[in-house]
Amino acid sequence: MSDVAVRRPDAAGVWRERDAELVSPAYSRYSDLVVDRALGAHLFTVDGRDVLDFGCGIGVTNLGHLHPAVVKAVHEQVDRLWHTSVTSLSPMLVEACAALVSVTPDGLDQVFLNNSGAEAVEAGVKLARRATGRTEIIAFTGAFHGRTYGAMTLTASKAKYREGMGPFLPGVHHVRYPHCFRYCTHRSDEECPIARGDEIENLFKTTVPPDSVAAIIVEPLQGEGGFVVPPRSFLPRLREICDEHGILLICDEVQSGFGRTGRFFCVDHSGVRPDIMCVAKALGNGLPIAGIVATHAVMSTWQPGEHGTTFGGNAVACAAAVAVIETMRSERIPERAANLGQSVAKRLRGWKDEFSAVGDVRGLGLMIGIEFMRGHEPATDIAQNIQRRCVERDLLVLTCGIDDNVIRLLPPLTIGEDELDRGLDILEECVRKELAG
Repeated sequence: MSDVAVRRPDAAGVWRERDAELVSPAYSRYSDLVVDRALGAHLFTVDGRDVLDFGCGIGVTNLGHLHPAVVKAVHEQVDRLWHTSVTSLSPMLVEACAALVSVTPDGLDQVFLNNSGAEAVEAGVKLARRATGRTEIIAFTGAFHGRTYGAMTLTASKAKYREGMGPFLPGVHHVRYPHCFRYCTHRSDEECPIARGDEIENLFKTTVPPDSVAAIIVEPLQGEGGFVVPPRSFLPRLREICDEHGILLICDEVQSGFGRTGRFFCVDHSGVRPDIMCVAKALGNGLPIAGIVATHAVMSTWQPGEHGTTFGGNAVACAAAVAVIETMRSERIPERAANLGQSVAKRLRGWKDEFSAVGDVRGLGLMIGIEFMRGHEPATDIAQNIQRRCVERDLLVLTCGIDDNVIRLLPPLTIGEDELDRGLDILEECVRKELAG
């Protein structure tokens, strides 16, 4: 279709019809917006709408759309080199790995780059099994690690992701994540038994001997499972369990990384160093790049040829990654996310006193979830109706959670304060209308 056809008044309907005809129905879209271009915190559609983007391509464009530093780096690299794969060494791949090591927890000093979060998770599990000589993996309910077979086996946020897809990767065991709002009855000043590791210890006693476990894989802040912030003791306790039994700790920072929670990585809030960390999404600010970062001791157990990738470490994507990390450091983006997140969370927590359907507000930095309840039951319809109302008002927000009853907020970390306030005003109006009617 010509550019003229793309921008005519009925263009959105034409594109929706072509999409239905040509594109796999496997894609589940959060809206029927037909986006032609984007800039900063704005999405511009083919039918002339200007939509505030509080989804960031599911936590990818943390620096906003078309950040000039990333655009400049990509343009410069496009004129030099695109792709060599493993046929040669690549200076830009080395630079991207160096930039990544410079911001990850101390001791994580070797990198394997690939293309997506699911690939990173698959690589992390392979490496853990190779490094330990063990087979079993422990994951958590509510987790989302991807939809390739190994990653999908670890994923336990929605049964529909797994329906009709088995058999799955053997040796994977799930225990509950310490989602205290959903699972626990202890007082706020009492220790959470799940965070204390009681369920893992019970698994060791009844089902999986600890000396057979290669790794525990965890999201430091659960994403698709509902933006769940665990008790502060949780990650340190996992580190203790792993150290006691010679188990590797894999942290999946795919959605929570690169400034989103107010630190470069969510694990930085706890001071815990994982053995393997999975990164993706915001690393390329929209270009496909991901990877795992591990200690030398763990990474060196791989021998040449035991793992590989054709497109991982692509020079153009690596140039974007270097620019992303340099920009986040020079512009103090994680600190900005922390400051903005505090003011947003304070405003949203005020809604709990005003709206009985707002069951919980939680998050870190600008990774914030609002869980809607009807009494003691998840109110999926309320969250979905609010999400729809927001899109109609030119604000794109996303839902998540095991019951899809959580509105998640993922605005660009570079968003202007006036834009952020305007988006929150729209969201509040939509909440009021939905709960009033």
